[in-house]
Amino acid sequence: FGWHVMEINGHDLVEIRASLVKARSIKQQPVMIIAETIKGKGVSFMEDQAGWHGKAPKEDEAKQAVTELGGEW
Repeated sequence: FGWHVMEINGHDLVEIRASLVKARSIKQQPVMIIAETIKGKGVSFMEDQAGWHGKAPKEDEAKQAVTELGGEW
């Protein structure tokens, strides 16, 4: 349909930013960015588990998730 399509790693912030910069420069056709992702990536008990979509973790689960993602609780 004449779209400029970019498939990117949706977990890579550098790649996300680069695709947005490139998308803004394309004026002659519509742009679609397909960001491939894994649900809950980086959290052992959430990764690729559809049951977590839209569900808030309990406090102990949230603490574990933040720790596994390299943050501080």
